Amino acid sequence: MRASLIQIAVDEGESVDSRRERVASLVRDQAGADLVVLPELWTTGAFAFEEFGREAEPLVGPTYEVMAKAASDAGVWLHAGSIPERDEAGRLYNRSLVFSPAGELAASYRKIHRFGFDKGEAVLMGRGEDLVTVPVPGTTLGLATCYDLRFPELFRGLVDAGAEVLVLPAGWPERRRAHWTLLAQARAVENQAFVLACGTAGTHAGVPQAGHSIVVDPWGEVLAEAGSGEEILTVEFDPAKVAATREQFPALKDRVLGLETPGR
Repeated sequence: MRASLIQIAVDEGESVDSRRERVASLVRDQAGADLVVLPELWTTGAFAFEEFGREAEPLVGPTYEVMAKAASDAGVWLHAGSIPERDEAGRLYNRSLVFSPAGELAASYRKIHRFGFDKGEAVLMGRGEDLVTVPVPGTTLGLATCYDLRFPELFRGLVDAGAEVLVLPAGWPERRRAHWTLLAQARAVENQAFVLACGTAGTHAGVPQAGHSIVVDPWGEVLAEAGSGEEILTVEFDPAKVAATREQFPALKDRVLGLETPGR
């Protein structure tokens, strides 16, 4: 499988419409890849909280239309990152979109763990409720977004649902970049799965972004890592390595489930 992670720089001087068209062109340039991944909230910037309401879209909105066409033009599976979604009741969500090479919506995921500690995204956006996996030729993707990376139980659920490649768009801040790399490797090792984590570059509402998109194999080895600026990170990997790793070192089979606290 050939995957391209497009680490987009969010420039506050660039309009959302212009960024959509620019990113669509970058996606079309990835024709020949199997999977293309975009970052979290790249239309607005993950920390531009005041923009969420102004730029929120319905599921089938401008970003959906442009990205569906780009996926079809390139003939790729496209994880189009996430958008600020406004539902029919006016509620906001951080919603990821995955398109097939035919430009059809294959899956969407509403972010479960919202960042902000009772501020920002945590109060502005609703919480998703469903784990989402996406079967693609040769493997199954498991979907997560940014802050989800800190919650291993979510990834265990995805693995139990059949995920072998964990795809995570993010808007991760530079000041916690060490955590980004550590957690991406940890999620790969503990789940014996590939992790494809695509971040943003630039500065979002005064918050410098980490960049450093990363691809990690089931043994925790870093196959590719981007720098801090806008960059396209392309890597080839064999999804069959997941089954081979789990057979060679069957740690997942040794899990003990249903443990209870003593005295209960």
